[in-house]
Amino acid sequence: MASSIVGGGNKFRDYLSDEELKNTKWRNGPPSYDVVDKLFEQERTNVWAEGSVEEKVQRLLKTWEMEIVHKADPNELKTMDPNKFTISVNGRKGLTPAESAKLGGSYNIFLQTSLPENVRLYNPDDETFESSQNLFRSIFLRGFAIEILHVYSGPPGIVYKFRHWGYMDAPFKGHAPTGQLIELFGIGTFELDKESNKIIKAEMFFDRGELLGGLVKGESNVASTCPFMK
Repeated sequence: MASSIVGGGNKFRDYLSDEELKNTKWRNGPPSYDVVDKLFEQERTNVWAEGSVEEKVQRLLKTWEMEIVHKADPNELKTMDPNKFTISVNGRKGLTPAESAKLGGSYNIFLQTSLPENVRLYNPDDETFESSQNLFRSIFLRGFAIEILHVYSGPPGIVYKFRHWGYMDAPFKGHAPTGQLIELFGIGTFELDKESNKIIKAEMFFDRGELLGGLVKGESNVASTCPFMK
């Protein structure tokens, strides 16, 4: 696993050296993690020892997340093999990078649902990559941090428990901000290629309602078509 996470980086992620920030093809310019890293350091559950399996997996997770969200060219992905990689959420079909891009990537992948459209608190079919990123970045002004809580098995088959959290500082789909902590817990897996040590398969399992339910607690200024919200 170590060979897949080498080269510069910020305090918690690799491949963010000055040279890489300058020469990488970014979706919307080089990313900055100053705000979310402050939240992470202030409120993380554990401070894993450098070099521990938990610290390595956490760094891999954060670097992988950075690449899939911010890098525009699949050929510049360093934590994963774009020709073999698939991602699956809650047991759904594994998606290739091209299929993920068609769905709008990132939040649209993780918040896929089979619920009828009239009861969806967030509808991935109506969102693009840009609109979904703008929406959640506007809500979590202090960032949406992620940490590793436990590693159940190490490479090449990594299984881990994670915590994702932030504070609702702005409206969501007509619901007033509450300022409250929003937490999401789940299980993730990475399968690494035994030769390249790059991720070839990622899976995540979590309850999307832990995220979305917390975002609709505030007073709503729109009429709801959801029978459960009346």
